[in-house]
Amino acid sequence: MPDEPLTDETLASLLIRGPQPVWVTLSDYDPAWPARFAARARQLREILGRRARLIEHIGSTSVPGLAAKPVIDIVVGIDDPDDEAAYLPDLEAAGYDLIVKESQHRCLRAGEPDEPVNLHCYPPNHAETQKYLLFRDRLRSDDDDRELYESTKRRLAEREWPDINYYAEAKQPVIDAILRRAGWTG
Repeated sequence: MPDEPLTDETLASLLIRGPQPVWVTLSDYDPAWPARFAARARQLREILGRRARLIEHIGSTSVPGLAAKPVIDIVVGIDDPDDEAAYLPDLEAAGYDLIVKESQHRCLRAGEPDEPVNLHCYPPNHAETQKYLLFRDRLRSDDDDRELYESTKRRLAEREWPDINYYAEAKQPVIDAILRRAGWTG
C-alpha cells in the first residue's frame, strides 16, 4: 500500500473490489500454520516453477507463539509483477483471486473460507520483500518485540475497520519501531 495516509479514494484505486468493512479476529498461534504454508509453497512451486524466485512464509502466522488472523501470508518473488500475463493466469486457474493491484505488487487471495491465503507478489529483492523477512525474523527472535506487536494487534482488533488496510496502517508505527530495532535503514 502507498506510504501516504490511507483514504477511501486511495484504496478504491488499488483494491479490485474497493474497501470492505471488517472486524479483525485474532486466533492463538496454531502449530498447523507452518504445514499449511508448506502445502501452499509446494503448490506454488508446481504452478510457477522458475518464475517464483522465492517463496517465503511471512506475517504473524509465520511466527511461533504469536496470535494472528488465521490467514497464511506468503511472499513470492516474481521478476516483474507488472507483467501479469507471465504468471497471473496460472495463479487464477489454481483458484487465486486478484484483490490488490499496484506498481510492482499484486496481492491475491485463495482458500476461502477454510484455509485463507494472502499471496503477495513482489520482485525478489524489493524493499517490501526485505522488510517482510526482517520483521518476521525479528519477531521470531525477540520476545519483547513479539509481545509488543501482539498487544498492539489485540488492542486494535477491538473495533470495526472500514477496510483491513486501515487496521494495517494503524499497526505501522509499531512495525516501523520494531524494524528500526532490527536494523532497517531503508
